[in-house]
Amino acid sequence: MSAARSEIRDGMQIEWDAAILVDDGIVLRADVFRPVGNGKFPVILNYGPYAKGHAFQDSRKFAWERMIKQKPEVAIGTSNRYQNWEVVDPERWVPDGYAIVRIDSRGTGRSPGYIDPWSPRETRDLYECIEWAASQEWCTGKVGLNGISYFAMNAWQVAALSPPHLAAVCAWEGAADHYRETCYHGGIYSEFISNWYPRAILPVQHGVGERGPRSRVTGEPVAGPETPHARTVGKESTRHHRQRTRAPSR
Repeated sequence: MSAARSEIRDGMQIEWDAAILVDDGIVLRADVFRPVGNGKFPVILNYGPYAKGHAFQDSRKFAWERMIKQKPEVAIGTSNRYQNWEVVDPERWVPDGYAIVRIDSRGTGRSPGYIDPWSPRETRDLYECIEWAASQEWCTGKVGLNGISYFAMNAWQVAALSPPHLAAVCAWEGAADHYRETCYHGGIYSEFISNWYPRAILPVQHGVGERGPRSRVTGEPVAGPETPHARTVGKESTRHHRQRTRAPSR
């Protein structure tokens, strides 16, 4: 199992794999980046399936190189060691007095459990993560959500549940209708999700362990230290995913 630990790096107090116990007994894992000291800070929180420790430069090499070529200023003024796909860079926000909380969604990265993207269970997890962050001694009690695509879709869903401490949502490029905007554009089947799941989710499913990528910062497997037999990882999640995305019966 992942073990929580804390250290100071690059001018930030970082808590690796902080434990978040949710209502069904699963322990989700979060990385927290905050200013050094005993202050209280508003939170920018992300909950998603791409492995919080997997560097943008490694997980989406082509996208990173294209971004740097077109917008070189993005890489200036930061070490880029903590860049992560579709979420904020802690080195830019922590100096301005924010705490950044990144959480591996259930069944991905270093969080155990059964992967079920955009499900009511995920939405409930995110609700509880918001309230967990708000209750921490280093938080002002105000939590905001910021993220692109997957993170935007989950933000809208959890906002409908009205978490007491959700203060703001900045949602970019999210689909509001899973059928029309994600799986069946104009009624025509789209292969995006069928390709996205095996390429973006299964490589960092919790439990791939040593077979998966490693963190540039800690050197540890981004999908947890456990490494069961390959045939036990991905099988059930893949079957469930196919059942949810196949064409409806006529």
